Amino acid sequence: MGFFTDTSVCIGCKACEVACKEWNAIPEDGLEFTGMSYDNTQGLGADTWRHVAFIEQDKPMGNAESGVDHAGAPGAASGAASGNGGATDMRWLMASDVCKHCTHAACLDVCPTGSLFRTEFGTVVVQEDICNGCGYCIPACPYGVIDQRKGDGRAWKCTMCYDRLGVGLEPACAKACPTDSIQYGPLDELRERAAMRVEQLHDIGVEDARLYGHDPDDGVGGDGAFFLLLDEPEVYGLPPDPVVTTRDLPSIWKHTGVAAAALLGGIAAVFTVHGRGGGGR
Repeated sequence: MGFFTDTSVCIGCKACEVACKEWNAIPEDGLEFTGMSYDNTQGLGADTWRHVAFIEQDKPMGNAESGVDHAGAPGAASGAASGNGGATDMRWLMASDVCKHCTHAACLDVCPTGSLFRTEFGTVVVQEDICNGCGYCIPACPYGVIDQRKGDGRAWKCTMCYDRLGVGLEPACAKACPTDSIQYGPLDELRERAAMRVEQLHDIGVEDARLYGHDPDDGVGGDGAFFLLLDEPEVYGLPPDPVVTTRDLPSIWKHTGVAAAALLGGIAAVFTVHGRGGGGR
């Protein structure tokens, strides 16, 4: 199971952020002016499990030249009207970000207590009651999602509302989204739906539409939460080619084992030589 977030229909209402906080009893944050358009939370963290970005671009909408109106891609909100009644060249890219619930999750590899685990739904969850606050999972995440809460020390992130899934309910953010920008369901079905949506956008002239995190053959084995974007991933603060940060661990341990065996063999040889020498005297 997973999320498909279609940013082309995100209206930036932040209903997902509010629903996430209310259901999961997450502490408030984002009450300060950031200077980042209407983005009051800036990024994912221990107290922000859903983050709606407002990205202002001095760029026309992708379908402006084709004569298709704003309804074709409402997520790329056009700018204010100019003096002659036409739209300006400014657009907003709005996108609701979340933990990617990687297929190959490095955070699981490094957690020493088993606090992080893979659920029966294929999602990745932190059990805060057994997290020891070591913080190993934080640099391990290729997306910079996991964070430690101030004054607490433990790691926190999106659970995809694991408690709701267990009783047959969809995650709170998807339930609250008024435009179905956030869709929850079986990943195979979501990937098919996403591919059709991209094709639809291309047909109406939105050539920049592309999927991110949908490919099971990518560097993390595909994301359990993937996105339809209207620009390059870097514009949204996403890494263009994420990889499992622990991918080299098997070879590292192998080389470490070989080196340790060689070291122990050398020490044993030294003691053997010295032992023989002592017996001769």
